Amino acid sequence: MATYVLATNHVDTSAQLCDYLLDRVSRSDEIHAVNSLPGGDDTSSQDVRDGEEALNVISARLAGVTTVETHQFVRGNDPHTDVLEHADDVDADEIVIGIRKRNPTAKVVFGSTAQRILLHSNRPVAVVPLVEVE
Repeated sequence: MATYVLATNHVDTSAQLCDYLLDRVSRSDEIHAVNSLPGGDDTSSQDVRDGEEALNVISARLAGVTTVETHQFVRGNDPHTDVLEHADDVDADEIVIGIRKRNPTAKVVFGSTAQRILLHSNRPVAVVPLVEVE
């Protein structure tokens, strides 16, 4: 049995993380999908709905394959803090994050959340290259 923590902030990210995991997970595995928002004046009701939709994609795509729990945190933490703390709470075997190519030479530039997860995680981190969806 493996426990995965997926960090998502968008439906397209969720779909691509699911594509990565679909052939890797088994019935006995657990998926914990995490969406983290800052809260207060920095979070709109639309941000909350977008996060819920991102989590729903993971449930819809993977619930027929394995156990899926979704967690939306709106408590003032940086997203990397929520992801890493949750990974510790569930004793995750792997954290799964997405990154985008951000410049014309196709070098990968990590966003601040991805970079912080990579630098501060004491667990394996799978990095899924995200295809830009227009």
